[in-house]
Amino acid sequence: MSGVNPTFWIVVAYMAVMIGIALFVSLRKVKSAEDFHLAGRSLGPLMMAGTLAAAEIGGGSTVGVAQRAYSSWGLSAGWYVVCAGIGIFLVSFVAPFLRRSMATTVPEIVARRYGTPSHIITTLLSLLTLFVATAAQVKATSAIIGTVSGGDLFTVTIMVAIVVTIYTMMGGLVSVAFTDIVHIIFITVGMAIAMPVILQGAGGWDHVQQLIVSRPGFEDQYSLAKVGWKTIIGLILMYFMTFSTGQEAVQRYFAARDIKTARLGSFLCSLLMALYGFIPAVIGLCALAHFPDIPAAQAMPIAAMNFAPMIIAGLVMASVVAATMSSASGNLIASCTLFTKDIFQRYINTGVSDRGVLIISKLVVLVMGACSLIIALNPDIGIIDLLVFGFTMRSAGAFAPFLFGFIVKNVTRTAGLAAIILGSIAALAWQIAGEPYGIMSLVFGSVVSTVTFFVAVKITLAMGEPVAPPAITAEHIEANRLSEERNRK
Repeated sequence: MSGVNPTFWIVVAYMAVMIGIALFVSLRKVKSAEDFHLAGRSLGPLMMAGTLAAAEIGGGSTVGVAQRAYSSWGLSAGWYVVCAGIGIFLVSFVAPFLRRSMATTVPEIVARRYGTPSHIITTLLSLLTLFVATAAQVKATSAIIGTVSGGDLFTVTIMVAIVVTIYTMMGGLVSVAFTDIVHIIFITVGMAIAMPVILQGAGGWDHVQQLIVSRPGFEDQYSLAKVGWKTIIGLILMYFMTFSTGQEAVQRYFAARDIKTARLGSFLCSLLMALYGFIPAVIGLCALAHFPDIPAAQAMPIAAMNFAPMIIAGLVMASVVAATMSSASGNLIASCTLFTKDIFQRYINTGVSDRGVLIISKLVVLVMGACSLIIALNPDIGIIDLLVFGFTMRSAGAFAPFLFGFIVKNVTRTAGLAAIILGSIAALAWQIAGEPYGIMSLVFGSVVSTVTFFVAVKITLAMGEPVAPPAITAEHIEANRLSEERNRK
């Protein structure tokens, strides 16, 4: 491949090493369907924190933040990641319920409390989200590799989707968790080292500021408050809601060694994301200062390639590629877990063997990868726009019945179903309307869902509807105790 930038080969080498690690771990660790989907429910605090962070620090938190800093939000784009860290911290308080439930998926818990209709709707909305979330990671990875190699973006996108799909099929969550530790070390340490080098190469902070503010309309690009406090609060709420109900995040809590690990791993992840937050935003501003007319999606790779030595630029690109691929892999695992457990095993073949579950899971990964590729090939959809839309549709309606289903004893199945339907419709309508008054669709939809839930609970109980069965029974608590005891040995 003559004419290819040398950093491209660093990216390729890193990807090859990660696939090798995934293959090695999968051959040694994956012995059952539970290993594939939940890593044997044995993740320790550091492993859990690493895989949680790697799942969430992907395309949106790297290339997407640099893109948004370049195009509109300026330095305040870093809040996108910091708010995610705050959201993960808030989930720490929900973590004990998640681990104690001994569930495999979010819709499984919904089904226990609210029945089949609520279960089906929640499953379909979750799968929709994972389609677009995986597509967002594929787009981010393709933007980097395409910029580094100079290759055709269409061809590169197809290549990335194929690699991500094969990588995910190797070993499920257990192999992803091991490689995620390497990913997160590379991306946080590598970016922390590279950012000041890139900034210095761009002329230093004062010079970058002078170049940006000299252009009309860009005077406040370096303000931390440009995005607005309403958006910051909205992002925190969005992340808390979506991390509480999102399969790719909750699956990590299900896989924790015990309740204490679930809580501690969540806290460590939140701290890591808060420290990382503004690094990609600064890199995006370096690109804006010197290259004001490039496609915004290429802000990070172009800044790294022009303002850092080849080795550092290559490592930055490799670590970002690894992070985006890791997030895509986590999304694909989550989607195959949802389909296998909540559709195939529940409604199609309830007696399928453990080996059959493994085979079906890998086939589902293949189909999901193809569907995500179709979405990713649309050039008019931004990375963060994809993520926010997916998070909104998944969590707006389900958040209130899912969360309050743990902590409120007297609820009804009708109330849960009504909240899921009306909250989802309200969020979609609010997004189509352009989010009036600057209120995020997810926030609006979740408010509608919450109000609907409690009003419907009061009405249906008064009409004599029986109380819904609990999401966590004595049997689940005992199973959790035995699982924790087994992991301590």
